[in-house]
Formats: sequence, C-alpha cells, structure tokens
Amino acid sequence: MKRRGFVKLCAGAVAGITASPQILARDNQQYRRYERVSLVDPHSHDMINVSLLEVGETYLFHYPYVSTPCFLINLGRPVQSGVQLKTHDGQRYRWQGGAGPQRSIVAFSAICAHKMSHPAPTVSFINYRHDEVRFRNSKDAVEQRSGVIYCCSERSVYDPASGGRVLGGPAPQPLAAIELDYDAAGDHIYATGTIGGEMFERYFSSFHDRLVLQLGRTDIDRAMTDSTELMRLSDYTSNQINCEA
Repeated sequence: MKRRGFVKLCAGAVAGITASPQILARDNQQYRRYERVSLVDPHSHDMINVSLLEVGETYLFHYPYVSTPCFLINLGRPVQSGVQLKTHDGQRYRWQGGAGPQRSIVAFSAICAHKMSHPAPTVSFINYRHDEVRFRNSKDAVEQRSGVIYCCSERSVYDPASGGRVLGGPAPQPLAAIELDYDAAGDHIYATGTIGGEMFERYFSSFHDRLVLQLGRTDIDRAMTDSTELMRLSDYTSNQINCEA
C-alpha cells in the first residue's frame, strides 16, 4: 500500500472510532469479558428457564466473583440497546439493552455506586421496586415512578431500563451492568461480562473481613466458573429495607 493510501486508511479508522463511542469504550476497558457462566436453580442445579422468571421479582446471583452480588430482573417489557452512559471519570460506553425472548431481562451489579451498599444475608438496603415509589430526582424534586433500583442507605436511585443510569441521589455513576447471553434453543441465560464502572477491588478491600465470615472462605475474589445460583432476593436476605422520599 502506498503511503498516501495508508494515511487515508488510518484517518478513516480514527474518524470511525470517534463516531462510535461504544468501540472506544471497549478499547478503554469499560467492557470486560469474564467466564461464560450459566444461571442455575439453587436446589436442582438445573439451568434456569428464562420464560419462567416472574415479572417484577428481584432475583440475585453472584458474578463475576463468588462474593459480588448481582440483580436479575424481568422488567416485563422490551428494553432496547443503544443507551449511552459514562462512568464517574467520564469514560463513555453503550449498554447492551435487555436479553431474553422479549428483551425484557436485565442484570446489574448490586453494589451501589455511592458507598457500595449491597445485599447481605442479614439485610439489604438496595433492591428493585417494581411498583410506584417516591424519590428525589437529580434536581432534588420529588418524583414518583415505578421500576427503579432504590438504595436506601443514601437514597441513590437507578433506572434499570436505561442501563442503570442515576435518577437521583449521590451516586456518581450508573450501576455496572452484567452482559447477558440468551440461548433461545434451550431458553437459558448466561452471564458473560460487565460493562460500565466496576467497583470490585474497592469492595473486596472495604468488606474483606465481613465477606470472609459471611462466606466461610478466604478466596472472596475467586472468579465464578461454569454456573452460579439464581434465587429470589427474599430467599437470600432476611430483611429488605424499603424507603421513599
């Protein structure tokens, strides 16, 4: 290739990346691929049938590590991809949208982006609220709507239908999303990676001793492989804290 043609090709590639933030975001590690892990029933260990997931129920699984909880939610309506978001330090990325036969299944890290409140067996201050709830939005005005993830620790509120973007409260960035892969032939679903601002290293450091006691193991940062159990949040935690503005 002649030098002029090579320079032209490089310029075109740069222009294409500039016009497509999702390509740049993946290059900047906002997308991280982990082990492809199937979601299974905690009792039978059979793979979950996506068509049986209840609309509005908050399900919990651990991914990409044995101690990092995530929410899985069937929003009951199609959720399209293409939502442009950014982390607290300004890194842009594009959310994948919903998965499943109706593209209504979404998943997010259940670690609040403010002070890392998260579900524990004794209590959960963060959960999904399918019915209408009042909260203070980003302009500090009281708003009422359904289908939000609400953290009652510091009143951060997220929109799971828009990639976990912040609707109100002090959270500096959206919840990290879990990328899902749906197998239509088997009606099964897999977790394959994360996209957005991860907080796992800080989480391990801040809650190390408590997580060791809770799990009865020291390798709290061991990556999940093969499968992870999916359960109702109400079966995982004994006390869900709900709040409103």
